[in-house]
Amino acid sequence: MKLNPSYQVNVEYLNYKLQPEKNFDICVRTLLIANRECSFYFIDGFVKDQIFEKIFEFLLSLKPEDFPFRLSEFEKKKIPYTEVEEVDDYETIITQILSGSILCLIDGYDQALSIDARTYPNRSIEEPEDDRVLRGSRDSFVETLIFNTALIRRRIRDEHLVMDIHSIGSKSKTDVVLCYMEDVADEKLVNEMKNKLDSITIPSLTLSQESLAECLIHKCWWNPFPRIRYSERPDVAVASLYEGKMVIVVDNSPAAMILPTSFFDFLQEANDYYFPPLVGTYLRWVRILVFLCTLLLTPLWYLYIQNPSLFPEALQFLNVQEMNAVPILVQLLIIEFLIDAIKLASLNTPSALSGSFGVIGALVLGEFAIKAHWFVPEVLLYMAFVSLANFTQPSYELGYAFKLWRIILLLMIGLFNIIGFILGLALMIASLFFTPTVLDQHYLFPFIPFTPKKIKELLLRVPIDSDNS
Repeated sequence: MKLNPSYQVNVEYLNYKLQPEKNFDICVRTLLIANRECSFYFIDGFVKDQIFEKIFEFLLSLKPEDFPFRLSEFEKKKIPYTEVEEVDDYETIITQILSGSILCLIDGYDQALSIDARTYPNRSIEEPEDDRVLRGSRDSFVETLIFNTALIRRRIRDEHLVMDIHSIGSKSKTDVVLCYMEDVADEKLVNEMKNKLDSITIPSLTLSQESLAECLIHKCWWNPFPRIRYSERPDVAVASLYEGKMVIVVDNSPAAMILPTSFFDFLQEANDYYFPPLVGTYLRWVRILVFLCTLLLTPLWYLYIQNPSLFPEALQFLNVQEMNAVPILVQLLIIEFLIDAIKLASLNTPSALSGSFGVIGALVLGEFAIKAHWFVPEVLLYMAFVSLANFTQPSYELGYAFKLWRIILLLMIGLFNIIGFILGLALMIASLFFTPTVLDQHYLFPFIPFTPKKIKELLLRVPIDSDNS
């Protein structure tokens, strides 16, 4: 709905919609400037006070003849600020006020001025907790959208970098920015993603990027494999943009979403590229092999306990030396759940007590549990290795996907023995093959379709070729 030519009608309507008398932080400041009433709407805490004072000081010095017939001329000649635009409909005005801009209504004009002089509360830009590197930059994304886009712009000084903004949520109107390199990204995929973002119809993105991810992935919620890669590192986001991928930055979220994503994208890490190619390749292989062990170690060991005759005698040392009354499968499942319970408890443990919490957890799950004949030492040993090896993979989502499939393999072995192990592996591979992606790319790319160059880059840390970079 367009603004009314009557200044008083506009003021009454905005006061009715915004209800400043009920909301202490919605401020309305009315001034008499050159015999004209001017009303300023803004949110307390979002406005840069020094800029506001400068604008007030300048406007109060105006004379009646300084007000031209058109607001556009007034804005060009009389508003000494850079980010100013004219708005003429109520919905846009209310959205911009609630987003933090200053809205100026001037008697005699059927348009308003939106002055973007906002500032948001923010924390310092420091290295993320879960994606550290030994070398490289120590900055990270924060919860303020404009800071995150600036961190990307700082690294890419190219006119082909596009940052397309969308507003999602009929109530929250959350700002979402789609970043891509216009000369590198697939135009078809970019248009598909824009259409997906524009077609989202929900009241709000309550949990920021996770809510957006659930809107983009409408089916196969039961499939644990992640379809979107997250990163809090600007350098990782920029590297993905150069590879032709898209990066989605959501306001109020410190994690950028990288699309399109295949299963093998989760096997890469920033540390690989901050070391020489040989060392980076070695670290990548160590991480892949160790992470595979987290999936197969306990199922294969349990399969051996069930069928020791199927394995060579050289592996006899893997057998349980002293069994107790609790079945091995039950012990493995209990430890799986206890590890997650400890992780959840550690999130709510104050930092001052974290050391005591670790000691208590080690005693309860270690020596005391063995002496009480709840668990055998071998179960604790293998589960301890699995829980530690999970941290070699920076993606929590992929770590829990492997955990769920590990539990399924254990249950299948317990029910059907070796046939169950084979069926469990077949189900997992089929799940990988049929996992739907957000965009039109197979989840097992670059193996499907087979792309040798990309497979080489996946397995090896390829050195940078200055001629082709």
